[in-house]
Amino acid sequence: MAAPAAPAPAPALGGPRAYAVWIAAVTAYSIAVLQRTTMGVAGLEAADRFGASATIVSTFVVLQLGVYALAQIPAGVLLDRYGSRVTLTAGAVLMALGQVLMSQTETVGVAMIARIVLGAGDALTFASAIRLVPAWFPPGRVPLLTQLTGILGQVGQILSAVPFVAVLSVAGWTPAFSSAAALSAIAALLVLLVVRATPPGIPRPRVRQDLRRIPVVLGRIVRHPSTQLGFFTHFTAGFPGIAFSMMWGYPYLTAGEGLSRPAASAVMTVLVVVAIVGGPLIGALTQRHPLRRSTLVLLIVATIVVPLLALVLWPGNAPMWLLIVLVSGYSIGGPASSVGFDFPRTDLAKHRLGTATGAVIMGGFIGALIAILLIGVVLDLLRPDGDYDLTSFRLAFAVQLPLLAIGVVGMLVTRRNLRRRMAVQGREVPPWREVWRSGRWRQL
Repeated sequence: MAAPAAPAPAPALGGPRAYAVWIAAVTAYSIAVLQRTTMGVAGLEAADRFGASATIVSTFVVLQLGVYALAQIPAGVLLDRYGSRVTLTAGAVLMALGQVLMSQTETVGVAMIARIVLGAGDALTFASAIRLVPAWFPPGRVPLLTQLTGILGQVGQILSAVPFVAVLSVAGWTPAFSSAAALSAIAALLVLLVVRATPPGIPRPRVRQDLRRIPVVLGRIVRHPSTQLGFFTHFTAGFPGIAFSMMWGYPYLTAGEGLSRPAASAVMTVLVVVAIVGGPLIGALTQRHPLRRSTLVLLIVATIVVPLLALVLWPGNAPMWLLIVLVSGYSIGGPASSVGFDFPRTDLAKHRLGTATGAVIMGGFIGALIAILLIGVVLDLLRPDGDYDLTSFRLAFAVQLPLLAIGVVGMLVTRRNLRRRMAVQGREVPPWREVWRSGRWRQL
């Protein structure tokens, strides 16, 4: 009797093919970040081109962020159903179309439609990119590579702050936005050629959900405390940097603090540089001490709150060192917000991660949407003539402080709920006094 055939060996994860797929996804995401932040560095030019107030110009970004945030759950459902290759490609195509439309129009209504289309494409991108990490790499590498995905994607901010601004200054509005659109078209082609949802030999989980049951499934995912903690983590650590980079950072530095364009671009570049340095460290700490992830985030949130409060209270123009400290806090908040994705990753089923990731992403962008809109409203109330000065910017930036307080409270409440659930499952988080007495603090 013939011996039964040996089972086929499991496909190896983390090889050269995996890194090729990951690099293609990161490239697509960095180009998405470029598209996302173009209005932030072109805000003053947009006001001139469309003859609009700060509230109207900020509405461009608010619409974009609103669509981005609201589309996260549908985008997650599509990601669970069709996989990263399809959603990344669709996202890049939509962003290219949005930027082509923005490059040609001089009408406020059409520009708003362009930002809505761009926001829809952007919503499909980041969750699709990070979904590839646990699919292609072993679990031990996932936290660090998730951080690196978010960090390297922020290279798009440098592209918008330096080459995009240069093209905008030299060639004008239409060539700048047309060039940005071309990059998204290239990203779509790259994804089609390189990206696959899973390695060869590993079938992609297919979710065939009854449409009538989708609300029930969504409710279970959203109500899970790991999803809620992820949401508030992304909200609290993420929204200040998003609001700064996408809308009000560049105008504040130039019109408020009086920096030159090159100096303002250099300060905006700090957003990326600090994240590149600090992000891998956050990823390593998250991987090594998974029970203290939320504590790490709360400490990083303090590096946002303290310099922001100092800036609001500072008499006269802020020194460059304070601006660098402020932007560094915003920057490190980006990798800290990505810790939010780790909570559902370790507590939810894999075929639900796309939807849960979408819910987490909503946190930072809903916060940024609110902050951007409130800052624009305060600026218009204080300076209805549009001649914004340092005082008006400082008072407008202060609206972020109560939002940060709400986020911290949300983190503490949802963390408590998650820890109670973990305790029922036999996973206790020892209190700090016990850690100190046992000497385990030396390992932290």
